Amino acid sequence: MPLPDAAPRRHMHSRSVTYHGYMRDDGLWDIDAELSDVKPYAWQLADGTDMQPGEPVHGMHIRITVDEDMTVRAIATSMDHTPYGECRQGADPMQQMVGARLGPGWRQATEKALGNARGCTHLRELLFNMATAA
Repeated sequence: MPLPDAAPRRHMHSRSVTYHGYMRDDGLWDIDAELSDVKPYAWQLADGTDMQPGEPVHGMHIRITVDEDMTVRAIATSMDHTPYGECRQGADPMQQMVGARLGPGWRQATEKALGNARGCTHLRELLFNMATAA
């Protein structure tokens, strides 16, 4: 059933999130996640950088490799687009998730390892749903 008609409005922001699962030839599994944020108008970052319509504000990827027990064996991240340079510091702490198990307690383990200023909010949000994607 479709949503009801919307009130008059103007499109201001789009976020796309995708997950893909792959069975590897070595018996492990890869779960890839991607997050992209764009705006349909020109605007300016807080540091004065001009952003063009459709230019990504965020462009982030995560790949986790898990075994049959859903234990994270490896994790890789890519932060191609971030609004601030310090955002990229959120990539290295992701390695703390190696050895964690997707399943009950995954969200709490993610928050414990990467919550607050220890990691990137957007990467953490992608990680939360990687368990259900897996």
